[in-house]
Amino acid sequence: MGRLDGKVALISAAAGAGLGQAIARRLCQEGAQVVVTDAHARRTAETAQRLSEEFDREVMGVKLDVRSQQDIDACMAAVLARHGRVDLLINNAGINKTSNVWEMDDETWSATIDVCLSGTFRLSRAVLPSMMAQKSGVIINISSIGGWQSNLGGPGQAAYAAAKAGVMALTRATAAEVGAHGVRVNAIAPGLIHNEFLARSYDQAWLDAKARETVVGRMGHSDDVSGLAIFLASDEASFITGEVICVSGGWYMHP
Repeated sequence: MGRLDGKVALISAAAGAGLGQAIARRLCQEGAQVVVTDAHARRTAETAQRLSEEFDREVMGVKLDVRSQQDIDACMAAVLARHGRVDLLINNAGINKTSNVWEMDDETWSATIDVCLSGTFRLSRAVLPSMMAQKSGVIINISSIGGWQSNLGGPGQAAYAAAKAGVMALTRATAAEVGAHGVRVNAIAPGLIHNEFLARSYDQAWLDAKARETVVGRMGHSDDVSGLAIFLASDEASFITGEVICVSGGWYMHP
């Protein structure tokens, strides 16, 4: 038996090459009824189909842009109609458009804040009424080490750092409000986690240098984060809420 047998898990931005799809796969392995969502409708459908075939059970796929309240409302209606509840929400959606503060336009700032922070708020707001009514639920927000140390990804991180620091604060505030209703809220702050997009966006020499800055001497892998997500989602973490847990191979404490 899996640690999440029968739990209904909704995850945002789960159709890309990064953490979302890795977490979705681990959720399936642990027995959850998974709903994968993403702003890209075709990729969402393909990911849901692939996971359905891999695990021999239906994985629901719903197109969801976390900037759109209409998308969120439609997604929640579809999930509740199919499964009747949401037990676990993984807020994974995020973008990063780098720009120095004095050169940053409103569009860059607003887009980053809207996806990373406001999207996390909107989805949390959408699932909380049903979680509170059933007196149980878990929300896991994907923040970033950038919420603490904004220079680690190079210059131009102001919008992303502000958004991810906001996710940390939102996590703590939400946990304080809903704990009495049986709902736990935690955040994960990954460091440098390898994925195909990262490899295309940064020079390999820079990535290698950053990997050497970690205490363990390597970049992180998606499984390093997805394993923690499963633990936080499970009953094993029933006394953990309002926490932001860093997964950076010791990078955060590097002098």
